[in-house]
Amino acid sequence: MADVTSLAVGATTVGANFEKFANFQSGVGREIIVSITKSGSGNVTHAVLKAVYNQLTQAGGDGTGSDQNGPDAFTWGGFGTADDTAFASGTDTVMYARIQGTGTPNLTTVDGASLAAVAYFAPAK
Repeated sequence: MADVTSLAVGATTVGANFEKFANFQSGVGREIIVSITKSGSGNVTHAVLKAVYNQLTQAGGDGTGSDQNGPDAFTWGGFGTADDTAFASGTDTVMYARIQGTGTPNLTTVDGASLAAVAYFAPAK
């Protein structure tokens, strides 16, 4: 597949926003709001968010499909700041992710960022 990261679109390139995070949301089922907190040593960066994203969206276990006790994979349904400002990599110390799924997410510390479930929502029926 061709590398399009240097493709110009208007005054910028596709690569300028590749693997960057921006505030967004989507309609999903059962939701958990997860706080992502990291201060000092770089604060919350794009790299930290990518590590958090990978941890929350991949199931734990041994890979055999028979592990019933590991953390479950969730869908990343939204991301943002508490005051709806744009994410500033390396500046912000607290971010929030909205994840969707069943079971138990992996909320262990990743890349120095502490994760905590701060709110749970069930879909209206």
